[in-house]
Amino acid sequence: MKYYLITDPKYYSNNPILFRKNLTISFKNHKIDMACFRDKESTNIEELAKVFVEVCKEFNIETILINKDIDLAKKLNATGVHLTSQQFCDIKKAKDNDLFTIISCHSYNDIEKAQKLHANCVTYSPIFEVENKGEAKGIPKLKEAIKIFEDIDIIALGGIVDKNHIEKITNAKPYAFASIRYFLNK
Repeated sequence: MKYYLITDPKYYSNNPILFRKNLTISFKNHKIDMACFRDKESTNIEELAKVFVEVCKEFNIETILINKDIDLAKKLNATGVHLTSQQFCDIKKAKDNDLFTIISCHSYNDIEKAQKLHANCVTYSPIFEVENKGEAKGIPKLKEAIKIFEDIDIIALGGIVDKNHIEKITNAKPYAFASIRYFLNK
């Protein structure tokens, strides 16, 4: 199972120096295979994304993703994009740009649609309770989704904050788990 870190300025900062420092700490303290720069609020997104890609390359992160912005991912030589659940129409553009493409899914219909559009992976969420993210899917639904949709890799996302959560999702055998807060712990 791959470990997928997602950033958020709330925890990592939008000050480029602090952002680099905080991201470096997460990479030093955790096994991380995939990482996504995600920032919905800062005014210096391109500057922060550039720092993100640089730090990922320093730590030999195999899959470096930019959230929702295909053009920025290409410009910064990221390996892929993590599209939002509103961007199914952008899967083709991302794939045409040779970007590893993940899209956020919240239902089996979403997963089926992503599979038909040839996304590389989907995140399925929320697995555990997260404030303002809808009802938790839980481990049984995650296992079922993985069994039903064998032709696309599924990444567990949502409320995964500690080793206990990791143990629970490992049994479902997802391709990866993604988290913001898990990677902040030492």
